[in-house]
Amino acid sequence: MTKDGSTTIHLEDWNEQYHSTNGAIQEAMHVFIKTGLQHTKNTFNPDQIHILEIGFGTGLNAFVTYLEAKKHNFHINYHGVEAYPVASAEITQLNYTQELKAENERDTFEQMHACEWGKETILADNFKLTKRQQFFSEINDQEQFNLIYFDAFGARVQPELWSVEIFKKMYEALQKNGVLVTYAAKGSVRRAMQEVGFNVERLPGPPGKREMLRATKIN
Repeated sequence: MTKDGSTTIHLEDWNEQYHSTNGAIQEAMHVFIKTGLQHTKNTFNPDQIHILEIGFGTGLNAFVTYLEAKKHNFHINYHGVEAYPVASAEITQLNYTQELKAENERDTFEQMHACEWGKETILADNFKLTKRQQFFSEINDQEQFNLIYFDAFGARVQPELWSVEIFKKMYEALQKNGVLVTYAAKGSVRRAMQEVGFNVERLPGPPGKREMLRATKIN
C-alpha cells in the first residue's frame, strides 16, 4: 500500500517497487498525465497521440491514460512494452479502479491485462492498445510516437536500461517534437538523454521526489 492509498507490487529480491511508495496513482498522474500527455496535447495538439510505454507493468499508466482520453476525447494509440508480464494473481489484488473511482471501467482494466500480446485491441472508439512482450534493447521503432512514458525500474537495480544505447532507441522511436517523460532525475540519466540529442528539462517531481525529467526531440 502506498501513501495515497493505491497499491503497488514489491520485488523482494531487488527491494524495488513498480511505483512510488509515496503514491502510485499520484506519481502516474503527475509524471505521465500532467507532464507528458497533457503537455503534448496542449503544446503540439496532434490529432492522434501515439504513446510508447517502457514498462507496461501493472497497467496503471495505461489505465489512467485511457480514463484521460475518455474524459477529453483524446484519440490514443498506446503501445506498452513489457519483458516480464505481471501475473494475473497479482493483478487481481491491485485497487486502481476503486481508488480512481472508476469501478464502472473494471472490465476495461481487466481486458488490458487479458488481451493478447502482440495484437492491437480496440478498448474504445478513441483508444487502441498493443502490448508488446520484448526487451527494451529489442525496440527498433522509427519516428512512430509522439510521447514515451519511460517507466523502467530504477537505475539502482537496472542501470543498463538508463544508458545512451537505450535513449538512442527512444530518440529514434519519436517523431519530431516527440516527448519523453520519466520519474527519474539523476544527472547520469539527464546526460545520457542529452548525448543522443534530446533537449532535457528538469521539472518538479511527484510527491516525495524533488525533480523529474522531460526530454523533447527538437529535430
